[in-house]
Amino acid sequence: MKVDSSKVSASTTPFALIDDYSAISQEKEVLFSMHTVFRVGDIKQTTENNGRLWEVQLTLTDDNDSQLVNLTKHMQEELCGSIGWHRMSKLMLKVGHSDQAEQLYNELLENASSDSERGYIYHQLAEVKMNQGLYRQSGLLYEECLKIYRTTIPEDHPSFADLYNNIGEVYNNTRDYSKALEYFEKSHQIKEKTLPPNDSSLAISYNNFGSVYDYMHDYSKALEYFEKARKINEEVLPSNHPNLGISYGAIGGVYKNLGNYSKALEYYEKTLEIHKKSLPPNHPHLVTSYNNIGLTYNNMENYPKALEYFEKAHQINETQLAPNHPHFATS
Repeated sequence: MKVDSSKVSASTTPFALIDDYSAISQEKEVLFSMHTVFRVGDIKQTTENNGRLWEVQLTLTDDNDSQLVNLTKHMQEELCGSIGWHRMSKLMLKVGHSDQAEQLYNELLENASSDSERGYIYHQLAEVKMNQGLYRQSGLLYEECLKIYRTTIPEDHPSFADLYNNIGEVYNNTRDYSKALEYFEKSHQIKEKTLPPNDSSLAISYNNFGSVYDYMHDYSKALEYFEKARKINEEVLPSNHPNLGISYGAIGGVYKNLGNYSKALEYYEKTLEIHKKSLPPNHPHLVTSYNNIGLTYNNMENYPKALEYFEKAHQINETQLAPNHPHFATS
């Protein structure tokens, strides 16, 4: 591991050289504060030990890193309204730790004191199951949530918009595209009535519409919706927000399907750059990015490059997914 020393002197992050205290002084160990954050600049394989070692170039960030500050602030706003273990569970779900989120939500469900709380937890557990590729179980949990919402909140409540959107995603993942469009439209109608025209939640709707049309091979319609989502996300989100990466990846997918592989790679690389900066190194979105780039190189008949990216995706899947998860079939 190498740290850019030119950034250290300007940083507000505490650190100490511990050569005099280390059992092996030649290691030149540096002790950093627990809250230290680094940007990963480059990762490359070395020639030492038959290529079994990797060199990681890191840049130390600090409290004045504007991109990090903006992203953190935006994610805190997205978690706003959740408290205690609900907040922790939602954070676990957001960073891709579905199993931990499921454990926490099951404990919260056992201790839920109201129907509205139980409805919310069913909603979150359904999202967990969808992330795990268990779409039937996800759909059943969303139905339980829907029953509760119909008796506890108004029909135009934002929670209904989120619920209809997620039910649409289940149908989209199970290739029932007419049903997916039906629920995405229900969700979008509520959002249009209750949200400003540039709200990032509308971008999610446009991305979902685009996804259905992409699956149905209506690429011009898909690109139209993906571009609407991109414009909103570029306007309201930090430049390193994961949802902006999703927008770029969706556009890249259309260009790949159209056979414009250089354009596809351009957007996929944007996605990968954002997700590497803003997400944990084993997040499912990174698997998607690596697979998409690998598929594009495969279509370009650059098989060594394709294999390189497929291997990166597979390494994450092996550590994060159950053996029967559908994503293993694509890695």
